[in-house]
Amino acid sequence: MIDLRSLALLATEHADALDLPVEPFRAKGRVLDTDVRPSVMGVVNLSRDSTYRESVAPTTASAVRRGLVMAAQGADLVDVGAEGSDASNARVGADEQEARLLPVVEQLAAQGVLVSVESYTPRTVQACLTAGAAVVNLTGSEHDEEMFALAAEHDAGVVLCFVQGAHARELVTDDVETDPFPAMEEQFASRVAAARAAGVRGIAIDPGLGFGFRLDDPVGRARHQSSVLLSSFRLRRLGVTLCHALPTAYDLFEEQLRTAEGFFAVLSSLGGTGIHRTHEVPHVLAVLNAMSQLPVLPET
Repeated sequence: MIDLRSLALLATEHADALDLPVEPFRAKGRVLDTDVRPSVMGVVNLSRDSTYRESVAPTTASAVRRGLVMAAQGADLVDVGAEGSDASNARVGADEQEARLLPVVEQLAAQGVLVSVESYTPRTVQACLTAGAAVVNLTGSEHDEEMFALAAEHDAGVVLCFVQGAHARELVTDDVETDPFPAMEEQFASRVAAARAAGVRGIAIDPGLGFGFRLDDPVGRARHQSSVLLSSFRLRRLGVTLCHALPTAYDLFEEQLRTAEGFFAVLSSLGGTGIHRTHEVPHVLAVLNAMSQLPVLPET
């Protein structure tokens, strides 16, 4: 159960990391200082079998329209992907990914939208960056050297995802650590250093709660996600922006599924997240705004 006592204990145990600053996230000349104002990344899925049905855009026109709507609603970035992240989703080859992604990236970028591309394939990333993408949402780690070089060449930002496997579609373990942060910090520290050495100027880290691990018990999965969201400020020691894909937790929310990401945005905000990746942009923005406006203690 989440209560004030458990939150106070968490903050006290890791007090050294609680208020550490992180550097702004940079991409294509734009700067998101998430310590001043949290950012929101909207999601548009070009894969018909993505589990969050409301985010699926079946055509280029609908994907562009949804991206523009999200930007108008206040999304700082719009993330597009051509392949579902679940292991059961159909795999999509590079040719088809590019056929889906490139016209969407080109049209959104041409209208000033900061576009993020979710991929783990260097060829696809290169094509999308050339088309105008500003961020690489890197859901794999086996091609880091090439990916970082591409990002640096195009002045693009990179979101490094913690994935227990080569990429989100090939996870290698069902084990979830009771305390996953030491392993996360170790992996992220080396990857952040490598990205900086390659010349990448905008770096965010994502603990991978949406796709980076397996846990078959749905309620247990939501419990793990909640714990990581609240504790993510521990990763501020690395000095870079935290990004989270907000969970949906169908088994807890059922027919109220579309309100779930707003609830998890509260936990994410408390945990020091800078970029909130969501399918429900206006709802999450309203929650984050409320979190920033309401006082913790009664006014005197």
